[in-house]
Amino acid sequence: MIQFKKGVLLVNLGTPDSPETPDVRKYLREFLMDGRVIDYPLVPRWMLVNLIIAPFRAPKSAATYKELWTEEGSPLKVYGESNEKELQKVVGEDYIVKLAMRYQSPSIESKLNELKEAGVSQITVIPFFPQYASATTGSVYEEVNRVVNGWQTIPEIKMVNNYYSHPLFIKGFVDNGKKYLEKEEYDHVIFSYHGIPARQIKKGDYTQKNCQLGKCCSSIRKENQFCYRAQCFETTRLLVKELGIPEGKYTTCFQSRLGREEWIQPYTEQTIKDLAAKGVKSVLAFSPAFVADCLETTIEVGDEYKELFEENGGERWQLVESLNDSKNWLDLLEDLTVKA
Repeated sequence: MIQFKKGVLLVNLGTPDSPETPDVRKYLREFLMDGRVIDYPLVPRWMLVNLIIAPFRAPKSAATYKELWTEEGSPLKVYGESNEKELQKVVGEDYIVKLAMRYQSPSIESKLNELKEAGVSQITVIPFFPQYASATTGSVYEEVNRVVNGWQTIPEIKMVNNYYSHPLFIKGFVDNGKKYLEKEEYDHVIFSYHGIPARQIKKGDYTQKNCQLGKCCSSIRKENQFCYRAQCFETTRLLVKELGIPEGKYTTCFQSRLGREEWIQPYTEQTIKDLAAKGVKSVLAFSPAFVADCLETTIEVGDEYKELFEENGGERWQLVESLNDSKNWLDLLEDLTVKA
C-alpha cells in the first residue's frame, strides 16, 4: 500500500528580517496593510500606514527590536525554527513540517509551494495563535486560501481554528506559572492578552445582537464561540482553576492598544495603575495570547509594564515565560498534527 506524506504548516505572525529601521519599516507596512489587521478601506489604510505609522513608528520600533534581538536572531523566529525541527523528529517521516510567517520571511506562499512540490496528500495549518481573531488566525486562513486557489490540484487542507482551552496549552502555562508561585507569594496575578479594536469584536458577532463587550464573555456559548475576548476570558478561567488562584486575586486585561479609538477592555496599563493605587505590591504576569516570547511579552509586559508598576508604587513584577520550545508546547503541536 502506498503511503502518502502529509504536510504540516506552522504559522506565526512574523518578524523583521533585522532590527534595522528599513527592515522594521518594511515589516510594519506589510503587517499593517493587511485589511484584517487595520480594517479600514484601502485608501485611508494606505495613507495611515505609509504616511503616518510606518515612517514615524519604525525608528522607535527598531530600537526596541534591538533590545530583543539575540545572536541567533529574533526570538519568535528562533523558537519557531526549533518547533519546526523538533516536531519533525516527533512525527517522523510520514509528515513534512514547515515553518512560515504571516508577514515577511519565510512566507506562507513559499512554504506551501514546497509542500505542493513534495506531493503531500494533506496539509494541516497550525497558526500560533491560541485564541481565534480575524486579524491573526483569520488572516492566515485568507492567505492560505489565496495561495492554493491558484493551484490546479489542491490537497485536503485542514486548519486548526484555536486551542485556547486545550489541556496541553493550559498545562504549559500552569507549569510555567507554578515555578514562580511555588517560590513566593504574589498579591495579584495579571493575565494580559493582545488587544484588538472593539469594532472587530462587534463585526465578528454573527447574531449582530449578542456582543456587549462585557458579561457576555463570562462563558463560551454558540453565540460567542468565535469571540476573541470570550476565548481569552475562558483561557483565564481554566488557568486560575488549575493554579488555585482565588477570585479577586487576578485580572484579565488587554495590551498593545494603538490609536485613540476604543479597544477591548480592561486595558492592561490602566489595570496596573489601579492595582498599584490599591496598594498591590507584587504581581505575577502571564501573557497567554503568545506561544513564543517576543516584543509584546519580553519588552512590553516584562520590561515596560514592570517600569509602569514600579513608577506607581509597585515593588515586584514577574513575567511568566511563554511556551517557547517547551515539551508541553511540542506535545500540543504533535496532538494538533496527528488528530487533524
